[in-house]
Amino acid sequence: MSKFKKKVNTKQEIPTSSMPDVVFMLLFFFMVTTKMRETNINVEQHMPQATQLRTLAKKSLISYLYIGSPKKIDQFGKEPKIQANDVFIEPKGVIQWVNSEKAKLDEVDRDAITISLKVDVESKRGLIADVETELRRANARKLLYSANQKIDR
Repeated sequence: MSKFKKKVNTKQEIPTSSMPDVVFMLLFFFMVTTKMRETNINVEQHMPQATQLRTLAKKSLISYLYIGSPKKIDQFGKEPKIQANDVFIEPKGVIQWVNSEKAKLDEVDRDAITISLKVDVESKRGLIADVETELRRANARKLLYSANQKIDR
């Protein structure tokens, strides 16, 4: 017979005293690194479908203009509006908006600004043409029309 007895009831517990610290570190990490939406879109957005799409490399040079019917019809009416940075602007205000967007960028990158037009499918072409004319006057010549990728079934 052996002199040593086997221990039958051995428990190997994982220490959980540092678990709240780890959870709060992860929570803090995700709070710091997550980027929240910059603008609240107040116009209808039914994007057109496209078959050939490209993505841009430097997204910090993109400024967005939203064109569509307002979501609050009783307050803003049914006519399509231009939204830039949470406010509605007229086509004549596009030049001032472009200049303020260029002022936010470094001096080297100001000529490389790209204006992304997110236009509702139901918007009228006349308003889009007015915006394009004002963008030419503001010397913002790089335009990007946003669309959803068309899925062939």
